[in-house]
Amino acid sequence: MTNDQRPIINDQSQSTHWRRNIAVIVLFVVFVSAAVSSVVLVDETELVIVHWLGNTAAVYDRPQDRGLHFKWPWPIGTARRFDARVQLLDPPGREIFTRDKKNITVETFVCWRIGQADKKHSVVTFFKALGSHDVAADRLANKLRSIVATRVGQLELSSLLRVGDSEAGPADNQAGVLEVLSREIRTQLQQGRADGESLLNELGIEIVDARIKRINFPLGNQQAVFERMKSERQKIADRYRSAGLAASTVIRSHADRQHAELLAKADGDAERIRGEAEAEATSILNQSHAADPEFYRTMRTLDAYRTILNDKTTLVLSASSSLLKMLSEGVPGDVKPGDAKPLANPTKAP
Repeated sequence: MTNDQRPIINDQSQSTHWRRNIAVIVLFVVFVSAAVSSVVLVDETELVIVHWLGNTAAVYDRPQDRGLHFKWPWPIGTARRFDARVQLLDPPGREIFTRDKKNITVETFVCWRIGQADKKHSVVTFFKALGSHDVAADRLANKLRSIVATRVGQLELSSLLRVGDSEAGPADNQAGVLEVLSREIRTQLQQGRADGESLLNELGIEIVDARIKRINFPLGNQQAVFERMKSERQKIADRYRSAGLAASTVIRSHADRQHAELLAKADGDAERIRGEAEAEATSILNQSHAADPEFYRTMRTLDAYRTILNDKTTLVLSASSSLLKMLSEGVPGDVKPGDAKPLANPTKAP
């Protein structure tokens, strides 16, 4: 063998060695990949379907299925994972006409999830019918839009906006219009096709909750609606104010009448008491006059002098006047202060 042929043999042996090493590395990588792809780790927030050559080989959708499982390596065996948690569908508000042709914006939300484990494996139904959460959200949004448009179109705006006591909390036996409407929407969402099959059996979807989040007016109509609502509230306030003024007038007139009646009764009582007092005084005076008439006349005359006479009085009397007679003749001789007979009861008539 020549020296020129030895390098060629060495190069061939080295290339063979490298090819063998590469083949070993590739086989090792394939083996590791196959081993890794043969392991299925099921998380508690997941539902997993294992396929073998396109056919369903295993379904892990129960609480006890959480953990480590094995399958045929890829591409013979494949695993599809689905989120088992509750999903929130919150579509944007949509303008809807009520029965009285009023345009409003209704915002709703739906909480849904893939059905819980049962004999039919709802996750398999979900995968065959929809395939992914995005498709399911689109289907639910379309169905929700149709149901809300139909139900709101059967109601008038006044019934949707009717509110009872704003301070009271919600009560089960006094559910509002929106609460009842939300229940109807949730019930219709849970129904599948028109033949009565449930949405769980048809699509593998379970509706957890569905409610109306907000009812509002379109932005272009809000100002006009607010002005109309303000004018209506002003009319209601004026009506209450008028009723209050009428009630105030009735109460005031009733109080005035009672006031007048009390005053009239008090005046009557005062006149009666005054009359009784004057009658009693007259009776006492008559008793005094009857006890000694001459003395009484003398005392009355003296009282008259005391009233009409002073330092500046000029009195002109006729000759026959009884006043002049006493001034000229004095007190009659048969009338003396000690001759007055005392009354047995001067305050009471005989």
